[in-house]
Amino acid sequence: MQHPGFFDRRGPFSLGDVARLVGGELGPAADAAAAVRDVRPLDLALDGDLTFIDNRKYVEALGKTRASFCLVSPGLAARVPGATQSIVVRAPYHAFARALQHFYPDAMTPKAAAAPASDGPVHPTARIESGAVIEPGAVIGREAVIGAGATIAAGAVVGYRVTVGRGSYIGAGASVMHALIGDRVIIHAGARIGQDGFGFAMGPQGHVKVPQIGRVIIQDGVEIGANTTIDRGSLKDTIIGEGSKIDNLVQIGHNVVLGRHCVIVAQVGISGSTELGDFVVMGGHSGAVGHVRIGNGAQIAGMAHVKDDVPAGARMGGTPARPFREWAREVAAVRRLARKGPAGVDGGSDC
Repeated sequence: MQHPGFFDRRGPFSLGDVARLVGGELGPAADAAAAVRDVRPLDLALDGDLTFIDNRKYVEALGKTRASFCLVSPGLAARVPGATQSIVVRAPYHAFARALQHFYPDAMTPKAAAAPASDGPVHPTARIESGAVIEPGAVIGREAVIGAGATIAAGAVVGYRVTVGRGSYIGAGASVMHALIGDRVIIHAGARIGQDGFGFAMGPQGHVKVPQIGRVIIQDGVEIGANTTIDRGSLKDTIIGEGSKIDNLVQIGHNVVLGRHCVIVAQVGISGSTELGDFVVMGGHSGAVGHVRIGNGAQIAGMAHVKDDVPAGARMGGTPARPFREWAREVAAVRRLARKGPAGVDGGSDC
């Protein structure tokens, strides 16, 4: 059965109403009466959907979009496909944030249990399969599903419409919201799954909150360490691939996609919309900026920081991250220079 989702969508709204809401102007071929049904990213938008572009990096995706409507800056208005009607606005990302707030007002605040249950901490609409264990103090929200043989440890919170697969374990004090959890998943104590991604349209007059309407999808056999946080997607889903192992104190941002059997060591930070292939390893204290791709089997050394795409099988080190051997040679060269004094004279004590 298809999951019903976590947020209620309002609308449809007319294109003219949306333009007035965001302070934009309709493009020359736009129909003010056209119905806008939903808000989606460039690559997922379909007929009736509104999208946006705010970065020239995505001009190619703009050319391929199937969206009916697009929020666009004046400088990119000519690049909008002929089949897509435009709203021209100075700051498309700010406008998109306001449109999202209008379509999904209930996404502005998190949903935990989603409704009080007078009958106790397990909501009467929750479905608990045979053999599941709900320890004292655990809270199971409205319409949640707990699979056979799963354990929800003391003090854990499983939120509204969350599903937890069979044989999975949710540790003490962990919270799981806006998420679909597979079978045989282990989530250790204190982990936070499915909270808001860090999404704000920044500006000199203040920062506009961008509603986060995506989910977290955790596939079978994943293990997630204590006090790790995984944000739900903004428009797409945050996905943790089958068999991946994530250490303690890791931060995974919204829309991140981990492939299968990745290993993410403690205190790694992965920024929003970054994609990792299968069997990627990231050492402790390493990180990646947003919107980059790390190929299958790549290895990122501890304390390295990725700012560009990484090819499959690469070994990277340093800040900014570069091929491991190159980085190692640079470190060795700096060490040799440090042992020498001014003008190449070997350093030493004057005493």
